[in-house]
Amino acid sequence: MQLGMIGLGRMGGNIVRRLMRHGHSAVVYDKDAKAVAELANEGAAGSGTLEEFVGKLEKPRAAWIMLPAGHITETTIEALSRLMQPGDVIIDGGNTFWQDDVRRGKKLKERGIHYMDVGTSGGVWGIERGYCMMIGGGKQEVERLDPIFKTLAPGLGDIPRTEGRQGRDPRVEQGYLHAGPVGAGHFVKMVHNGIEYGLMQAYAEGFDILKNANIEALPQDHRFELDIADVAEVWRRGSVIPSWLLDLTASALAKNPALQNYSGFVEDSGEGRWTVNAAIDEAVPAEVLTAALFARFRSRQEHTFAEKILSAMRQGFGGHKEGHAEPAQGASNPSKASHS
Repeated sequence: MQLGMIGLGRMGGNIVRRLMRHGHSAVVYDKDAKAVAELANEGAAGSGTLEEFVGKLEKPRAAWIMLPAGHITETTIEALSRLMQPGDVIIDGGNTFWQDDVRRGKKLKERGIHYMDVGTSGGVWGIERGYCMMIGGGKQEVERLDPIFKTLAPGLGDIPRTEGRQGRDPRVEQGYLHAGPVGAGHFVKMVHNGIEYGLMQAYAEGFDILKNANIEALPQDHRFELDIADVAEVWRRGSVIPSWLLDLTASALAKNPALQNYSGFVEDSGEGRWTVNAAIDEAVPAEVLTAALFARFRSRQEHTFAEKILSAMRQGFGGHKEGHAEPAQGASNPSKASHS
């Protein structure tokens, strides 16, 4: 099956590679001509303009946009929609605010163009591990593109099957979910990333406590000189708190126990804020997720070992580099897209 991809960064390019490895064809476009040329050399059909990109797509066209949420995605979808025709599909796989999806879906529907939002998790490892996807859109369009989603998804792998799932959607066990109509995919992914904030913060604070177990303020017989890299490793094996995030933490600590290569400046990319806003709208108490978001704000003023742990995890799963960009200013305009 053919898919068009706009945005060939960390995840967009690897999504294309995974599809081509499994026999699908791809048309690609990016403002970075080098990124286009690289994938063209690997077998994709490169495009120098949006017009050329659309011209190379087979009807009904399917174009996936993998760009930072906000203005660049908005303007790209608008420009692309002027070139598409009724029956074509535009997919936003970035971390867009779900209410923007609802608005776009209504607008594109008036032109006969289908819109889908695909919350995508997998980071830089997705090319090998596969991508967990949460999809919003019409049932018919989702089913038409099922070969794409099935290829990108992780599959059953070695995860034990959950008892009692007989009769439920089998795609879920493969790692992708048709969550509901337009907007539902990114809503689920938004909450996923909000939970991610909380999990990461819990690990970070725990390891900070372990690191400080030998400070002079403690009585001598209450001090412990702990090897936190070994603690992280033993927790991975048989404890009740293992996870991929812990795997990444253990790896980072094994390589550099003091994490000197991290400053502890931790950005937020929007989804944590949106999750907290949703909790407020629904009157749902979300103390842990809210505190985790505020901890990221504080990390930009002073840095602790906990923040270094957070930075190490973010780089581990998403390739995120530490930065000093301005934080997100509005619900629909985060400073940087974060694909996790």
